[in-house]
Order: sequence, then structure tokens, then C-alpha cells
Amino acid sequence: MKPSISSSAITPKRRCAVYTRKSTDEGLDQEYNSLEAQRDAALAFITSQRHEGWIAIDDGYDDGGFSGGNMNRPALKRLLADIGEGRIDVVVVYKIDRLSRSLSDFAKIVDLFDARGVTFVSVTQQFNTTTSMGRLTLNILLSFAQFEREVTGERIRDKLAASKAKGMWMGGVPPLGYDVMDRKLVINEPEAALVRDIFTRYAEHGSAAQLVRELQIEGHTTKAWVTQGGRHRQGRIIDQQYLFSMLRNRLYLGEISHRGQSYPGQHQAIIDRELWDAVHAVIDRRKKGPRVQHTPTPALLSGLLYAPDGQRMIPSHTTKKDGRRYRYYVPYLEKRRSAGASNQPGRRGMGALPAAEIEAVVLTQVHQILQAPEMMAAVWQSALSTGNTVDEPGIVVAMRQIGTVWHHLFPAEQHRIVRLLVERVQLRDDGLDILWNNEGWHTFSRELDRHPFVVEQHDTATELTDETEMA
Repeated sequence: MKPSISSSAITPKRRCAVYTRKSTDEGLDQEYNSLEAQRDAALAFITSQRHEGWIAIDDGYDDGGFSGGNMNRPALKRLLADIGEGRIDVVVVYKIDRLSRSLSDFAKIVDLFDARGVTFVSVTQQFNTTTSMGRLTLNILLSFAQFEREVTGERIRDKLAASKAKGMWMGGVPPLGYDVMDRKLVINEPEAALVRDIFTRYAEHGSAAQLVRELQIEGHTTKAWVTQGGRHRQGRIIDQQYLFSMLRNRLYLGEISHRGQSYPGQHQAIIDRELWDAVHAVIDRRKKGPRVQHTPTPALLSGLLYAPDGQRMIPSHTTKKDGRRYRYYVPYLEKRRSAGASNQPGRRGMGALPAAEIEAVVLTQVHQILQAPEMMAAVWQSALSTGNTVDEPGIVVAMRQIGTVWHHLFPAEQHRIVRLLVERVQLRDDGLDILWNNEGWHTFSRELDRHPFVVEQHDTATELTDETEMA
């Protein structure tokens, strides 16, 4: 007599994976959260199907804080990868929309399930995707899930538009100059003073690059703030992109913008209309046609000139009504009108210095040094040491004529030579001191050795310029 074989002995095992998802991370730190509740319900369902050979695998696939509107979810990607490797036979979820709220995404997922012979089951909406009725039920439920998602999105957008039309702040990163209190923007006065200063300085000279450099030297950054979760966000360097975004932000006018429309805000303005119009008049001029390059090269002593108190002197300029442009150097802290840094005890303030006069003094000393017999001898010795055939009279002529040649050099070449020879120009109350760059002088000597400015007599400014540019 043959031994009897129970049905359980021949029932194939079906490996079941539980997938859970929650759109936000709110409440996930609780002792018993939504993901755990979904998982318990799915495990209970798997237990009820034990007679069919269903066994829950130990690995869990939990996406906390991820939207069901796309497939960019770490646990879902891991689940699909395991299915592709043939490790899973059944996928169990609490509800269909936990796996996806997008009809197109869900179609891709179901196709993968079919290709691997995987069954999909919802605990609260029981169906089996291997049957035609199950597929019909699945598509109907998924269509309603997507419809609900789209209606919810429209409702949120409508509420956002209505709230902004009332001038309400609807969250996000607080702008520089404001803090958020009770979901409202409140002026942060120290930051507001910086905002006004930035608008004023841009309206004066219209150079975003210059303003960004000054702000970086002064140590200013973007908004530093604390999130609702208590995380501290550090400010970053102010670049031109942030600067123009700030200059165009109508929040500073006391307005709220939404989809190209502006509404009176429930917060106080930092910038008045007159200053706003002045700034945007400059921005509009920059947009029209080719830009006029006012400063094609850096100022001659840019980065080299220092005030008696050690402050770096920054090049600046003013333009009169008749179109004439006046250049000058000013301590960078003097630019901060509201800071009053130059009036602090122990600090002697220095006003603007005419650029042409201070540059002429420095250039006079440079030319004198170049024409000194010691310098000429050093250049000649350098030529001999390198085996160059340039004779001494040619070098002497070249160096003695540098004062004449200088005025024919391109401004960029003038600036390069000065930076090569000078390390620092330190102003004193009764004059100035020049700290020479010794290595730069050796380099310049070798350049004169290889390419003298005027070994032969040149008749035109163009020839002199071209000869120098070769150097």
C-alpha cells in the first residue's frame, strides 16, 4: 500500500515581499508608525495564505517620505532589482496607491511583474493580477488613485494662488533681510540695512562684478537661517546670480509675486519705490544692445594699494552729467556708509584719492628704477648669462625710452608690468612706500633681454604696441 501524501507537501513555496510607502516623513519617528502598520497588515494577509505556500521574506522594502507620483524611490528600486534577479514571487501592499499613483509608472511595474511571473496583491483591495478580472479591477482603482492625486494637486495650487493674492508668505527659504515668525515675514534690521546698501551701491555704479567682489571682501553671505526641524543652514558666498535674483525680488517692495502677478504683501517693505526704480533703470540699460565696457582692464594699482590703517584701496569712479568720468581709490570700508567703520575709535578714516595722481607717483618711481644704471647693468648681465646676443647699447636705449613707450602700451600690459614689479604700495600720511617684488624684477629683466621694447627706432605707436605685446 502506497503511503498517502498530504497536499501541503506538494504545494510550492511562494516568496512574498512586503512594500510600504508614506508620502511624508511626518510621524515616522513614532514608536508605531504608518509604515509598520502597513507591514503588519500585509504580514497578516500572507499568514492567511499559508495554505497556498506563501512565506514572507525577511527583507523589508520601506519608503518613508517619498511620493508615489514617480519611481525615484530607493526601496522600490531595490524591490524591482530583486524581482529581476528572481528572488520574489509575490508583492504585497496595503493599498494599490502605495506602490504607485501614476498610471504610466504602474503599467511599467506590472509589465515587469508579468515578465518575471510575479503576482501583485493589495490587502484592502483583493485581486490577483494574473487574471483578466484582476487586471480590470487594478486599472480602475489605479485610475481613481491618479485622479485623486491630480485633484489634490489642483486644490493645493488654487489655495497657494488665493493665499498669495492676499499677500501671505507661503513658506520656503526666507529672503535676506527678513525672518519668519508665526508664518509671517518680519524685518531683520541688520540684514535689511545690508539689503538697502546693496541696492544703493548697484544703483550708483551698475557693476554687478564689482559689487560682488566688494561684498565678498567685506565678508557678507546669503541668508543664514534655522529650519523648522532645528537644522542650521549656513549662508554662502553672494555671486552675481544671487545678486540679480535679489535685485528683482519684489518682496523687498512689500509685495508678493505669483505667476507674473504682484499683490500687496502682509509684510513691511525694505526698499522704497524710488530706489527700486533707480536699480531697475540700470538693469534695463544693461539689456539694451551691446554693453558699453567702462572698465576694460583693471585699475593700474588694483590689489596693490593700501591705506595707512591697512585697508585695501578699491578702485571706483563717478560720472558727471557732462559724461566725464573721474576715477579714484577709496578704502573698501568707506563704501559701507551705514557701518561707520572709518569713524570707529582708533581707526583713521581716509577719503577717496584721485586715481590719476596716485598712479602717476607710482609710475614715476617705476620709471626711475628702470632707468637706474644698476638696473641696466643687471639686465645686461642677465643677457650675457643666457648667451643672448643683445648688446648693451640696445638694452640701454630700450630702458631709457620706456617712459615714452609706456603711454603706447595697452592698459592690460601696463597693469601686468606694474603687478610684476610691485608687491605693495603702502600709503602714509605724508607720502607712500613701495614694496618691490624682487622676483618680478628678475622676470622683467629676462623679458627685456629677450624682447627689448625698442632696440630699433620705431616711428608709430602701433609698432611700439605690437613690439611690447610680443613680450
